[in-house]
Amino acid sequence: MTHAIQEKQKLLHRIRKVRGQIEAVERAIDSDAGCTAVMRLLTAARGGINSTMAEVVEDHIHLHMIADRKPTKSEGEAAEELIEVLRSYIK
Repeated sequence: MTHAIQEKQKLLHRIRKVRGQIEAVERAIDSDAGCTAVMRLLTAARGGINSTMAEVVEDHIHLHMIADRKPTKSEGEAAEELIEVLRSYIK
């Protein structure tokens, strides 16, 4: 995975945040928190993982499918459509 340093740091920040969310789920379960609290924490963690996945897929499309060469206008538009579809599917 070849990302610019800024992109790498952004992804690592997201992953660390997800780790914190997962640890919060563990603490909630360990302390016998209510189902609603646990479900909220799980939803937040899932959202973090989904948004990270969307970011990685979008970067992949831009870096490896478009940037490797000069795409035609229709290829660029198709790539952007694909990104939009994937983002809506991953959420």
